[in-house]
Amino acid sequence: MSSLPVIPILRQGRVYHSLDVAEINHVATAAPVVRVSQANSGLVARDMQQLKVGRDALRRIPAADRLRMVLEAGEIFQHDTLPVGDNGVMQSPEDYVLSLSATSGLPHSLIRMNMKRLGNVFAEIPTIIRGLTRGVDLETLDRGYGNQHGVPVSYSLQTDAMSVILPSNSPAVNALWIPCLAFGVPVVLKPGREEPWTPWRIIQAMLKAGLPREAFNFYPTGHDGSGVILRKAGRVMMFGDDATVSQYAHDPRVEVHGSGRSKILIGEDKIEQWRDYLPIMVQSISANSGRSCINASAIIVPKYAHEIAEAIAAELVSMRPLAPEDPEARLSGFANPAMVEWIDGAVTDGLATKGAIDYSMKLRNGESRKASRDGMNYLLPTIVQCDSFSHPLANREFLFPYASVVQMPQAKMLDEIGPSLVVTAITDDMNWIARLLESPDIQRLNLGPHPTNQVSWDQPHEGNLFEFLFRRRAIAITPHAA
Repeated sequence: MSSLPVIPILRQGRVYHSLDVAEINHVATAAPVVRVSQANSGLVARDMQQLKVGRDALRRIPAADRLRMVLEAGEIFQHDTLPVGDNGVMQSPEDYVLSLSATSGLPHSLIRMNMKRLGNVFAEIPTIIRGLTRGVDLETLDRGYGNQHGVPVSYSLQTDAMSVILPSNSPAVNALWIPCLAFGVPVVLKPGREEPWTPWRIIQAMLKAGLPREAFNFYPTGHDGSGVILRKAGRVMMFGDDATVSQYAHDPRVEVHGSGRSKILIGEDKIEQWRDYLPIMVQSISANSGRSCINASAIIVPKYAHEIAEAIAAELVSMRPLAPEDPEARLSGFANPAMVEWIDGAVTDGLATKGAIDYSMKLRNGESRKASRDGMNYLLPTIVQCDSFSHPLANREFLFPYASVVQMPQAKMLDEIGPSLVVTAITDDMNWIARLLESPDIQRLNLGPHPTNQVSWDQPHEGNLFEFLFRRRAIAITPHAA
């Protein structure tokens, strides 16, 4: 027991060990991997009243230095050996890959891909900041006012810290809070139960780069502690299923990240070339093992729905469980076996409604979509052709490579698709492009054959962190004050 790493609570960067400790086990062998201190709701509530200390510590560092430190932290995160807890246990980048795979079920190749993606976020932080602020410099934010294009501008921070309720299913979501430190905003992080590794490692990299410890709060906690964060935070970003995030959908303090329901639409002018776009459809569905909100969960076409569904299923039928260390492994296991049962049951129940064909199961000759290997549980890729968009499986999203293929006239698509985080529209029809650009249901629009999981550093695909944290106010400045 004593040889296990112990991840503590961080209270303004100070290590705190709780008597309440959760032991996180290996998803395949059930052997203990790490012990994680648990913060009770009372401790979280007390600390949430003292977050200004972190803000003051960050403001004492010039904006240019903060930006440099965040850039340096990216190199440290990717390449350095960093502490896990305060008991002398150190973690190399390879140790990080092994630990995260052990508790999450992610194959090593996907963890390395996500690690590289996070490294790119660090490296592109100046570009990201420019994209989020539309050119407002960080010095203006620190001072509270400035001048942009000859116009006086002023911005006020709406919170003492940015709180984040993190999931366990994808390390790359940590990219969303990294810019906070460049903005001079402390963070309050509640890690996913099976994934404390990534936020902890990012914090350690930022501390080594010189950012003040007071800016970091790390609370592994249960539902009660999460509830306190949600109630008391000035601004909070949360991830969860639709039932969870819907409770906060209309709370201006909360930025919810639930199902993305991202889609690919092929126009009538391009449908005859659908085979040319098959690699884009496959990548959009299966990248990162289908676990991201920017993975496509529906393909909408005016013709050839059955043919397209069968072709996608055929491309994905070889995506099967492999050893986590296999460089070809692309399918993630599940840390919670009950999740496999629930998802499989939801798909099976949906197929009981007339009007849907599981082409993947046909190609597997009836083999179950549930699979196991070396004690780990998986779900095999599933492509379902639905006769209409009203079918229960037509607009669903699951944490594995799943998508529906639905046929409908192009003229009806934008009236049917509903809220969609990313839409890739493959068309040259300028009239339809005009309608796509005007659609209030589309958050990120890709015009042309771009995978839905392709993001741009200078364009947020879900919300704008700067606009969430800061409010612009009108201001008049006398010459001596400026």
